[in-house]
Amino acid sequence: MKRGNSLFLAALLLCAAACSPKTEVKGILEGGADRSLVLRRLDLTGATVPDTIKTDAQGRFRFAPKVEKGRPEFVYIFSGDTKIASLLLERGERVQVQADTLGHYNTEGSEGSKLMEEVDRDYAAFAGRMLSLADAGAPSAELGQTFVDHYRKCVRFVLEHPTSLASVPVLYQNLNAATPVFGQATDALHFRSVCDSLTLRYPESPYVKALERETKRREQILSLNTQLAGAPQTAYPDLELPGMDGKKVALSSLDAKAILVHFWTSENAEQKMLNLEELKPLYETWHPRGLEIYSVCFDIDKPRWAASVRAQELPWINVNDGLGANSPVLSVYNVQTLPSSVLIADGTVSRIKGAQELRRELARLLR
Repeated sequence: MKRGNSLFLAALLLCAAACSPKTEVKGILEGGADRSLVLRRLDLTGATVPDTIKTDAQGRFRFAPKVEKGRPEFVYIFSGDTKIASLLLERGERVQVQADTLGHYNTEGSEGSKLMEEVDRDYAAFAGRMLSLADAGAPSAELGQTFVDHYRKCVRFVLEHPTSLASVPVLYQNLNAATPVFGQATDALHFRSVCDSLTLRYPESPYVKALERETKRREQILSLNTQLAGAPQTAYPDLELPGMDGKKVALSSLDAKAILVHFWTSENAEQKMLNLEELKPLYETWHPRGLEIYSVCFDIDKPRWAASVRAQELPWINVNDGLGANSPVLSVYNVQTLPSSVLIADGTVSRIKGAQELRRELARLLR
């Protein structure tokens, strides 16, 4: 009886294993016999974590990536430095891949991977066209029109596929490191549309959560641009950031003869010492004569920033949007290094290099 029970239990386990929704990828790489292939799966930061598989004597390969329900995975297959396939895998899919060593490929059995195939093909055509035009010395107008045509194609793709994660790499496309395809401030609207649709379908996906963070960053930039466009009377970029009590303080609301906008982070001990050794003495001297300091901190940990401000007893206006390196303030004021400062006086903005230069300017402005 015990033996019978054991056999029955074993049969149930085998059945459960056979019926589990396992994701499987089979493929063949033409001209790729006995070759090592690298699998790169996107992680939360946008980097990749590699794994390696081998093809057999006929170039065939097979792997079974772990894909959780409701959390599709991007998996990229590389042969050397050449990407031979981009896959977007759902749990339980059985995917067939036919590829060559030049990066041409075809997939079956996965809707997301089929869309990724389309995305890769269109981007390769666009990048190749731009390179050919540049090599031929084509006029900038033709280059610009080619870029705009591709941008419109990308917009059409994300509008047609808002609930597919394949839209995410389209939103992040770049012609080069300095030229994102979705580089306009108003593209935040496309990010939001896709993000909201994907959140409903894949609320637990780490890719969707990362997209939400990027969408909020872009919305901040769009909001700032809108504020600037609506305030032509201001000769400097206005800021409106939350202070220690959570209430927003507008830079343009300050009534002062000179405003020092100071950018820093409390994570750096030297920058905290700068507050105590340089800025506090200057503020005590010049505040009664018309100086105000609008101190913008880029800490992500806002409670730690607030504790640091209280511990140093910084008497000026302290603000922080909590976005850290993703804060749009960095681009609005072209902040390249921390700490750094600009001085606003008589409607003009000047970048300040060191405490000595600041003292000279204050002595000139606030006599």
